[in-house]
Amino acid sequence: QVQLVESGGGSVQAGESLRLSCAASGSTANIWAMDWYRQDSGKQRELVARFRIDGQIEYADAVRGRFTISRNPARNRWYLQMNSLKPEDTSVYFCHAAGRSLDTWGQGTQVTVSA
Repeated sequence: QVQLVESGGGSVQAGESLRLSCAASGSTANIWAMDWYRQDSGKQRELVARFRIDGQIEYADAVRGRFTISRNPARNRWYLQMNSLKPEDTSVYFCHAAGRSLDTWGQGTQVTVSA
């Protein structure tokens, strides 16, 4: 069992930056991928970035070059650094952990970007 808690959302102007943080507790040794998703109202949740413990990193086309996912294994945290934010990045962002018998979501954090 893994529990996830996000922090770092908020409201910014276009062009500014935010950093989201996800803190994991519990059976974190079973995690093999740490992700960030986002979901707009009435739409399907979409993958923003993925960090696999084998070192592979993936980004959605819409955020590549602006967002960076990273991990602090010593603190069981991962982050999403979001630069050059755009109004279309406005969404609820969720961290997600996948692994052995593991599919866990955080509670979500709102990111709002004004033009």
